[in-house]
Amino acid sequence: MRDHGMARSPAKRLRAEARPALGAMLVLGPVVALAWAVAASAQGLPDPLTDSPGDPVRGAAIVTDPQHGLCTLCHAGPFPDVAFTGTLGPDLTGVGARRDVAALRQQIVDSRVGNPETIMPPYHATEGLVRVGVAWQGATLLKAQEVEDVVAYLATLTGGSP
Repeated sequence: MRDHGMARSPAKRLRAEARPALGAMLVLGPVVALAWAVAASAQGLPDPLTDSPGDPVRGAAIVTDPQHGLCTLCHAGPFPDVAFTGTLGPDLTGVGARRDVAALRQQIVDSRVGNPETIMPPYHATEGLVRVGVAWQGATLLKAQEVEDVVAYLATLTGGSP
């Protein structure tokens, strides 16, 4: 009787031995990633980034400014003064009822914490970014106070449903 484990080349043996582990990773990997993302986004960022509270009026201006916040390029919402809004991201209508302030802050600061595969840019983080132009390296898209202003505005969006 032939020992099939020994008759195979080392590479074939390694592939055969790794197959069950690979299968487990393919099944459990997304589950573990989802559990991590849920736990991370559930915790959020409870502490404000600044000593000054966010101003929802300034936050609304940032969210609806296509040259500054860029939010409406990807998100629709209750923005009557914005002619065209995007559909890549979730509708922001009612987001203040669906998420608490800590979760909103985390999403704006660095949405990769809750979803490593997100296409939403981190607005107040600089680590782990690729293909950043020299002029923008080490700079955030929004200042800390602007993040707090956007969070304050999004927290007011409690009516309606997307």
